[in-house]
Amino acid sequence: MSNPPFQTALLAGALAGTTVDLSLFPLDTLKTRLQSSAGFFPSGGFSGIYRGIGSAVVGSAPGAAFFFCTYETTKDILKRQGALPEAVTQMIAASLGEVAACAVRVPTEVVKQRAQAGLHGGSSRAALGAILSQYSTRGLGTVWRELYRGWGITVFREVPFTVIQFPLWEAMKAWRLKREKGSRKDVTAVESALFGSIAGAISAAATTPLDVLKTRVMLSKERVSVLEVFGRLMKEDGIRPFFAGVAPRVTWISVGGAIFLGSYQWAINTMGAIS
Repeated sequence: MSNPPFQTALLAGALAGTTVDLSLFPLDTLKTRLQSSAGFFPSGGFSGIYRGIGSAVVGSAPGAAFFFCTYETTKDILKRQGALPEAVTQMIAASLGEVAACAVRVPTEVVKQRAQAGLHGGSSRAALGAILSQYSTRGLGTVWRELYRGWGITVFREVPFTVIQFPLWEAMKAWRLKREKGSRKDVTAVESALFGSIAGAISAAATTPLDVLKTRVMLSKERVSVLEVFGRLMKEDGIRPFFAGVAPRVTWISVGGAIFLGSYQWAINTMGAIS
């Protein structure tokens, strides 16, 4: 399998990110409300499941584009050096891709989740306005910290998730092409979607506790540390809250992995055929 050019990865990533976030937004809303400390129904229950979609629309394309450009470029550089095993190369590339994507993803995630949980009137504009309104009284630093609240735990969640998902996806693609004995250069979009779904489900189940911590940090009315949230959850409820929302998360990411990596592969194959 050859790595796609930078421009192809940029456009394919933007398309994949927008497609998956818009199509699966309701499941993401339900997952956020299940993990909220206020409880599922006080946070909105089954109503208003498209709250916060504005921030998702704004952040999806650039976040995914940042990821795939960084991922493919890093993977290409490390492959040319040839000093590392394939799986390690993919893990490093995926980790750096996630850090780059989080520069866009974290602020939009903060705004989106507050809207999903019914805070600040339940809209992306109101949630963003509440954060920006602190500028006049508390300064730019406070606004910046609020927009990037949960940065550490988001990276801490996304890197293990990606380190599991992408080597699995790449390994399944390589296995499929090996069975074809060199008759084609890459897998089809449908094959990529299937492999992305399997890899996503496994990664989602394994990293749900980190996702719960991220959600609690982002939804907290005051700034709290990850360790503080972890200690409070363990003291009050034990291990059970750490798997809150695991079913919709696994479902959402399993389906999302199929859409995300299927549409990415479709775009890569299509643009490769045109060029």
